[in-house]
Amino acid sequence: MPIVQIDMLEGRTVDQRRELVKKVTEAITESVSCPASAVTIIIREMTKEHLGQAGKLRADS
Repeated sequence: MPIVQIDMLEGRTVDQRRELVKKVTEAITESVSCPASAVTIIIREMTKEHLGQAGKLRADS
């Protein structure tokens, strides 16, 4: 049972997350020959204040 966790900045619409889940599920089912019902995807969104990159908070960019 593949379990995928996706961390990303907040701001995507429900439709965008829906499309992401659909395409990631398709890629996994094709790659490892498992049914879509076996794929679990966890999306974790965070604010820019919770992500640092290149020594700075993304909120400061």
